[in-house]
Amino acid sequence: MAHAGAVKALLVAPAWVGDMVMAHTLVQCLVRRNESLELHVAAPPATAPLAERMPEVSRVHVAEFAHGELNLIERRAMGKALKAHGYDVAYVLPNSWKSALVPFFAGIPRRVGWHGEARYALLNDRRQLDEDRYGLMIERFMALADDRGQLPDRPYPEPRLSVDAENLQRVLAELSLTPGNVLALCPGAEFGAAKKWPAEHYAEVARHHLQQGGQVWLLGSPNDRDDCVVIATLAPGAVNLAGRTQLVDALDLLSVADQVICNDSGLMHVACALGRPTLGIFGSTSTAFTPPLGGQARVAALEMDCRPCFQRECPLGHLNCLRTLTPAMVLERLAA
Repeated sequence: MAHAGAVKALLVAPAWVGDMVMAHTLVQCLVRRNESLELHVAAPPATAPLAERMPEVSRVHVAEFAHGELNLIERRAMGKALKAHGYDVAYVLPNSWKSALVPFFAGIPRRVGWHGEARYALLNDRRQLDEDRYGLMIERFMALADDRGQLPDRPYPEPRLSVDAENLQRVLAELSLTPGNVLALCPGAEFGAAKKWPAEHYAEVARHHLQQGGQVWLLGSPNDRDDCVVIATLAPGAVNLAGRTQLVDALDLLSVADQVICNDSGLMHVACALGRPTLGIFGSTSTAFTPPLGGQARVAALEMDCRPCFQRECPLGHLNCLRTLTPAMVLERLAA
């Protein structure tokens, strides 16, 4: 049952797309506990658009800081500007010291977060992380909603993002796309090469779907353009959209995909949060921490002694965890 009384809260959001999507589990927990909650989000430009697609969020403040930099003057200025909103509580999701500066400068009375980088003065509701108790990232987020770190009953809330129907129609028209039997492939992974299934394997899956009369859309950031060029070249008919869409455009396009295949990446979590049938391919990382969420989510991964290693590049130089995961295996898992 929700608690009575209006509360105004600020959520300091992660900088990674997948983490931002998974943060919606905390958002839902907070609102369930207090239906009158007014929730604002402070997020960097990379993830702020996702906060705007969370129905429970009243307002988004974009933190225009260079990723990874202290920007002390800018953070102080943002904190002073946010002070006028009169927040009662802040929830700080990133573990870095600098991420706790804005709510501190804003004078928010209660500032909640994990201990992280020795944030003694910055957080006054500072929790010590028990990794065994909170094995999943979403559990580490949701535990912040409760004073005693209690998790909600299972099944846990699943991230859900809204679709902008008007923007979807605009993007479809601009890119000359028509939904229908669409397989969306997302071959990128900002974390590093050890998360990326080979482009040649994606191309074989694309050719198979095209031969069955379907459409293939290749989605990703400008950093994924080269891989998508390889796929489109090896699978004529696949539409290369990498770098041609903003994040929210890709989100809306994924909402009309019939199936989605992704690496363990931000777009995997976006697709799951849209309720699309999604197959996540895992190499160096593990589903034990950040699995794709929802009843429509599946995983393709090999059991190997050397994985998960959680490295950006294969430390053994062979990337067998992904190379030996064949297109036939992925197609079989997709059809399961």
